[in-house]
Amino acid sequence: MLILRNLRNYCLSNVTIVTEIHLLLHFKSHLNRYMLSKEELKEKNSQFWEQFRKQIKDRRSSNGRQMNWINYPTDVKDVYVRMEVDANGARLCFDVQPKDDGIRSIIWEQMTELKKVMNDTMGIEADWNEESHYWNGRLISRIKWEDNTLNFHKEEDLEAINTFLTDKLVRFDVFYQEFKDILINLTS
Repeated sequence: MLILRNLRNYCLSNVTIVTEIHLLLHFKSHLNRYMLSKEELKEKNSQFWEQFRKQIKDRRSSNGRQMNWINYPTDVKDVYVRMEVDANGARLCFDVQPKDDGIRSIIWEQMTELKKVMNDTMGIEADWNEESHYWNGRLISRIKWEDNTLNFHKEEDLEAINTFLTDKLVRFDVFYQEFKDILINLTS
């Protein structure tokens, strides 16, 4: 009886081990599908942003001017529009990062007063973080629109990422062209 129980436990533990090994191998093969070398990732990034630039280059700003959408001109020193894509999603970010925290706070306060109009224009609620992170010794305040269901490493998500970024960037432009003079006057 004891031998039979040990044999059964041994069989069960072997099945468990085999199952765990199978799952691990399955997970590893799934991961390898999306793992790229540093050079491959750099090339994929370059191709994606070049394709994005070509696709949006003929679109005009809401004020009728031609626009460099990749390097969106805010006309306000130390205020940037950034687009990010990675395995965790696609994001359009509005970063406020002046050296002077007082100026950053004033711009942030003004943006919070425009929050309702901005959310209505963008079509989705933004993630507002007054003290997002430090970069080059500067505290950054960030407003971010994100779709974290998308994965830059999945080929089938690239079109949806492109669509998301284009939509959010064009919507942001409609908002920003209407209210940018307020920010310009605050910082001058």
